[in-house]
Amino acid sequence: MIQEYRHRNLLWIDVVAPTKEEALSLMDRFGLDPLIVEELLSPTLKPKVDLYKEYIYLILHFPAVRHSHKEARENQEIDFIVGKDFIITGRYDTIDPLHKFSKEFEVNSILDRSQFGDHAGFIFFYMIRKLYKSVIHELDFLGDKLQEIEGRIFSGKEKEMVFELSKASRSLLIFKQAMRLHREVLESFDSAAKKFFGEDFQYHLKSISGSYWRVMSLIESKIDTLQELRATNNSLLSTKENEIMKTLAIVSFITFPLTLVATIFGMNAKDLPIIGQPGDFWIIMTVMLIFTGLVFSYFHHKNWL
Repeated sequence: MIQEYRHRNLLWIDVVAPTKEEALSLMDRFGLDPLIVEELLSPTLKPKVDLYKEYIYLILHFPAVRHSHKEARENQEIDFIVGKDFIITGRYDTIDPLHKFSKEFEVNSILDRSQFGDHAGFIFFYMIRKLYKSVIHELDFLGDKLQEIEGRIFSGKEKEMVFELSKASRSLLIFKQAMRLHREVLESFDSAAKKFFGEDFQYHLKSISGSYWRVMSLIESKIDTLQELRATNNSLLSTKENEIMKTLAIVSFITFPLTLVATIFGMNAKDLPIIGQPGDFWIIMTVMLIFTGLVFSYFHHKNWL
C-alpha cells in the first residue's frame, strides 16, 4: 500500500508492505537503484546507509512498543530514501509514531505552515525525532513498571516478581539491541547528509544524535535499576529460604531427641526404667517437656529464635 503526503514542494511517500509492482513503480518514478527495490520487498536484518547521487538510503530498526503490542517483541524495520524534495519510508507493520506524524504532516500541509523546511532532510529530522520520542515514552512506561515491581518486592511478593523482572529484562534487551545499532548508521548518515544537504543542516544532524544518546542513556539507566532490583529480590528470596531452612533445622533438632526418647520407651523390653511405675507416662512426658524447654531456652540465648 502506498500513501502520498505533500507539503508545498516536499513529497512524502509512505509504503507499507509493498508489492513487487508498487516497488517497481517507485523505481521508475524516482530512478531508484534495483538493489533498493529488492530491499524494499523484504525486511533486512541489519541497518545500513548508502549514499547515491540523488538520494540517501538508510535502514533503521525500532523496538515494537508495549502500548501497541501486549509485550515487547522483535524489532520493526523502517527503510528511508531521502532525496532533495522527497522522502520515501518503507515498512512492514503498523508503526504508531509514523501514523501520528502523518496526521501532523497533513495538518501542516492544510494550514500551510513552514515547519518542514525547504528540503526533505527536515522531514527526516522531524520523523526521527518523533520516533525517538516514542521510544523515550515507552522507556518511561517501562520505568513505571519497574517502580511497581519495586513496591511489590518490598510487600512480600518476591517469588512472583522473578517472572516480572525477567519480562522487563527481555524488553530492555530488545530495546538495547535495536537502538545500539543506530550509532554507526547515524554517524554515516551525518557524514553523507552534510555533503547532500549542506553545512546548514548540521545543527539538525547534531540534534538527531542528541536524541539518540538520550535514548541510550535512558536504556542504560533502566538496566541499572533492573539489576539492582533483581539483586535485592534475590537477596530477599535467599533470606526467606534461609529462615525456612533455619526453622526446619530447629524443629528437626528438637523433635529428633524427643522421637528417640519415645522410641526407647516404646521398646518391647522387660527391664525399661520408669516403665511400670505409678505415673510412668506423666514422668516421661515431664522429662520430654523439660528437655524441650531447655532446648528452646538455649536457642533463645543464642538468638537463633
